[in-house]
Amino acid sequence: MKEKKKIVVAITGASGAIYAKVLLDKLACLTDQVEEVGVVMSDNAKDVWRFELGTEDYKTYPFKFYQKSDFMAPFASGSARYETMIVCPCSMGTLARIAHGISSDLTTRAADVVLKERRRLVLVTRETPLNAMHIRNMDIITNSGGIICPASPSFYSLPRTFEDLAATVIDRVLSLCDIRIDSYSWGEDR
Repeated sequence: MKEKKKIVVAITGASGAIYAKVLLDKLACLTDQVEEVGVVMSDNAKDVWRFELGTEDYKTYPFKFYQKSDFMAPFASGSARYETMIVCPCSMGTLARIAHGISSDLTTRAADVVLKERRRLVLVTRETPLNAMHIRNMDIITNSGGIICPASPSFYSLPRTFEDLAATVIDRVLSLCDIRIDSYSWGEDR
């Protein structure tokens, strides 16, 4: 049996709070694979969550939340053994700071730690269209070992709700993080 994972989830102020919600919902159910989840949210992320989802239910998850300036958080150091970090949704500003090693807050510091320790970093980007700087920054992160997973939902599973649609992205993200999840897979009998 695989060892349970310690995961960092960073939520930025990019539009797409539903992706963060579905991610937290799924992680809360994966206690057989996930030992610990540390969450850091930007102030803008909280505003976007309230605006797009009409709630503040991010406060109800069974995870430890850290302030964006808390450099004493365990995942601000590689010795804490957080194997995976997911930034969901990831703004282009956060992506740029990560790409250029600007560790100005807990999110960017934790991403820097994950990359330097050669662990898994998945950025769920939420922007369209992309300019040349965005693409160059994505290239830098990819060449540094990170994974860019745009929040581009799929439709072949015939999603019926916004949550189902967002889950097509989040299930892919979890799969990229080596987390087993029962979800629709193209070409597989269900």
